[in-house]
Amino acid sequence: MFASYLIGLREGLEATLVVSILVAFLVKSGRRERLPMVWAGVGVAVLLSVAFGALLTFTAAHLATQQQEMFDAVTSLAATVFVTFMIFWMRTAARKMSGELREKMGAALELGATAVVVVAFLSVAREGLETALLWFAAVQGATSSASPLIGITLGLLTSVALGWGLYRSALRINLTKFFTWTGLLLVLVAAGIFKYGVHDLQESGLVPGLNTHAFDISGVLDPSAWYSTLLSGMFNITPQPSVLEAVAWVAYLVPVLVLFLRPAAKTPASPASKSPQPAS
Repeated sequence: MFASYLIGLREGLEATLVVSILVAFLVKSGRRERLPMVWAGVGVAVLLSVAFGALLTFTAAHLATQQQEMFDAVTSLAATVFVTFMIFWMRTAARKMSGELREKMGAALELGATAVVVVAFLSVAREGLETALLWFAAVQGATSSASPLIGITLGLLTSVALGWGLYRSALRINLTKFFTWTGLLLVLVAAGIFKYGVHDLQESGLVPGLNTHAFDISGVLDPSAWYSTLLSGMFNITPQPSVLEAVAWVAYLVPVLVLFLRPAAKTPASPASKSPQPAS
């Protein structure tokens, strides 16, 4: 549930921030009559995201066993790519997001109502489609309980509440720290999704070595214990991973963590600031 909650919170807050920026721009520029267009675009994006998630679930449920394993593997690997890109993209694009969205909305207002709907739709649809794909990939190893659905729903509701509080200036959140800490947790979640994708490839028979275990810590990590369920659900840490699964987990986690925790490059000083001062 926590992994699903984290995905819903992180992706939901990004989408909520986008919507709040667009709404604030229209309100401050005296174009409130265009607000229904924004909500129309957001609504279509949400419906598309839900339909995409339903399509993934329906497709997986109507495939043969081997085909289903391969489908799960592909979605897991694709989700790993998306979440990795999203984590690093937010580090560089968050500061410029507000200005870019205002510029796009300003241009859309000149073109008409349809353009406003399209801008709102595109701004939210990417986050929604990513959320559907990440959630589907994250819950492949889960049981048939409703916990993943409850988790992502709570995450999305929390993100909406936070976004509303930020819009109304009732909350003051250090977004840099928020995206850093949630990004760090998502790196661990993505490593587990990548590991599960490799596991599915082995179960489908496409990759060998399923029964060649790297280690067995079932004596220490009781598979039936609550903490084992927590670690498996959040980060796909299992007592008996195959050698290839363990290698894949480490091969993803170590370099991505190093790159993520590396300090951001400082912006070089402008030539004007380097020019010598005239002698007095």
